[in-house]
Amino acid sequence: MGLTRPRRPRKQPRFDLRKALFVLPNLVTLGSVFCGVNAMLLVARDAPSRDDFYRAAILLVLAMFCDLLDGRVARMTKTQSAFGLQLDSLADIVSFGVAPALLLYKWTLFQLPVAGAFAAFLFVGCGALRLARFNVLATAPSGQPQKPGKYMVGLPIPPAAAVVISLVLADHACGGRLSAPRYSWSVLTVTIILALMMVSTLSFRSFKEVRLNFGTGLFVTAALGSSLLVWRLSHPQFVLVWLLGMYLGLGVFESLALLSRALLVRSERPSFPPTG
Repeated sequence: MGLTRPRRPRKQPRFDLRKALFVLPNLVTLGSVFCGVNAMLLVARDAPSRDDFYRAAILLVLAMFCDLLDGRVARMTKTQSAFGLQLDSLADIVSFGVAPALLLYKWTLFQLPVAGAFAAFLFVGCGALRLARFNVLATAPSGQPQKPGKYMVGLPIPPAAAVVISLVLADHACGGRLSAPRYSWSVLTVTIILALMMVSTLSFRSFKEVRLNFGTGLFVTAALGSSLLVWRLSHPQFVLVWLLGMYLGLGVFESLALLSRALLVRSERPSFPPTG
């Protein structure tokens, strides 16, 4: 009868803190999807009320907070990855593409069945194209995400969705007047403009490298002063509409300024006659 060797105790797997931290920003991103899906469920019923639209808009505001937070969490924990970049874009198309488009249609665009459905589709389609272009531009040759620059090409999808959300919040504040049939064509026009801005080559500030100078101070002063005026003359919810309108106007103005500067430099280049 032989002696049996005692079995060695199996080593317990060590806890990998880095892998746990990698999950954290992705959970925040999925929180944005959770808010977007619940917003769609609120307005997808047969006859949603004005309060349902308001609650859906608040859920999308929470989704925006999650969208702002996940990138910061990833940078703080140093867990930025190509997987996180792709997941963030998939979350954005749900929470800032499909959800705002459905909210728009159920809120007022249903009064223009064909044109309204086309505008809602255009918003989602252009948002998807904008996200795909952003992923290409934000990915380094190594496959890792790279830091965005001072300007972004095309209107980002979160600000475009924020315009939709601000209109719904302003409508709730003024008793549903903006959802009246006489404003449906105006809302449709705004929806199409937002969609085209997303796939345009206009340059919009990312506010990643804001410098404190005279121009920045002047713009902030003008934004605060005009916002106080809008607050006094109308409802507080219209301040968000005004500020987002200023952001869109700033993007168009700076894009035209950059274009005129480039044309001026090109016209000042000396032209040499061909030799032969």
